[in-house]
Amino acid sequence: MSERKALLILHGKQALNEQVREAVEAKRAEGWQLAVRLTWEAGDARRLVDEAVAAGYTQLIAGGGDGTLRDIAEAMTLNAGDTSLVLLPLGTANDFARAAGVSLDPQEALRMLDVPARAIDLGEVGGQIFLNMATGGFGSQVTANTSEDLKKILGGAAYLFTGLTRFSELHSAYGELHGPDFHWQGDLLALGIGNGRQAGGGQLLCPQALVDDGLLDISILPAPQELVGTLRDLLSGGLGIDNMFVRARLPWVEIKVSEGLYINLDGEPMEGDNLRFSARPRALRVHLAADSPLLGGEDSSAPSHRG
Repeated sequence: MSERKALLILHGKQALNEQVREAVEAKRAEGWQLAVRLTWEAGDARRLVDEAVAAGYTQLIAGGGDGTLRDIAEAMTLNAGDTSLVLLPLGTANDFARAAGVSLDPQEALRMLDVPARAIDLGEVGGQIFLNMATGGFGSQVTANTSEDLKKILGGAAYLFTGLTRFSELHSAYGELHGPDFHWQGDLLALGIGNGRQAGGGQLLCPQALVDDGLLDISILPAPQELVGTLRDLLSGGLGIDNMFVRARLPWVEIKVSEGLYINLDGEPMEGDNLRFSARPRALRVHLAADSPLLGGEDSSAPSHRG
């Protein structure tokens, strides 16, 4: 098979995106054999990845938002094929791609086809994979309840706007988290468990996260009464709340909460009151620039099969 051959798995909503069409044609003009397939409903990502691997493709392109990237990354980890992934960010937030330094211009993003792939970590909880971040509490509700129309008008800022307008629904819950040499318990407002650094349209919940260190970055926003009463002012006034977070970097963490915790995995909702999150080191090969902010410097191209 030609090494300059790749398959683009494109979210169905982007089928008429002229910038994507032009970018694909430009790569073909450079000598790339670039095929395109569209997703339409649940399960399409897994099916298309399986078909691509069976057809001998070793380079796949995920065209869509964070949810599309997650679906394709998960499908690739479930398939035993030797494939690598290029990110073509086309969503509203594009949180993982932005933090990784991937261009939002389709032609620039597809230049990553010519860059060597690097083995990166993934996160896992309850048998589900996440590429970027799991958010819980306030952050997950904001993301889950932000309308598509508002996203089109405000972009990533829509998530923050929705959070402020739904402030009256905010409440805390008692939780316990423990991992290797780490234990925290108390009332929490929000929780971020990051492989990547940001969620909710640019909110830096795990600002030091790396995707090649074998660890998840844990960020807990505690809920003392005075913080609950001033959170709206802190957010709307642009004041930083970074120093209020409790942070840790762990290979795994278990969470127990007093009531069902709503979790958002790169746009995929789940709920539970006893969850174990773990890092899957070097589980996926992704084409990222050597100076990507999410890389720690370890030059590794081979994925690991450690669980």
